[in-house]
Amino acid sequence: MTKINSSLHSSRRKSRKAHFSAPSSVRRTIMSAPLNKELREKHNVRSIPIRKDDEVLITRGTNKGREGKVTSVYRLKYVVHIERVSREKTNGQAVPIGIHPSKCLITKLKLDKDRESILERIKAGREIKAKGKEES
Repeated sequence: MTKINSSLHSSRRKSRKAHFSAPSSVRRTIMSAPLNKELREKHNVRSIPIRKDDEVLITRGTNKGREGKVTSVYRLKYVVHIERVSREKTNGQAVPIGIHPSKCLITKLKLDKDRESILERIKAGREIKAKGKEES
């Protein structure tokens, strides 16, 4: 069997190196979160890079089912911090818990001019792809 994508490595060592030494621009796309059913139907997009002020629902882990607004996107650690999802330190200080974006579900998008253009671009690509499948 041949490699599907020749620009990516199938080697575990090289894949891990590429992942952990990725630049911020690449980390942004890796840190994509799926959209909920309503948003998926509306925008015809499955997932989108997460950003501050998006509202999310945690779908995995001990905080499963908790909702909140994204307070920060920590690209260096590949985590997002969500409001009211924190733990107490021994001295009583509250520290936000880092959650990977793939374990969240976006329930409300913070839309601006750039984000809308991204959604339109993805939607247009999906429609062209669907049209091509119908013809063949």
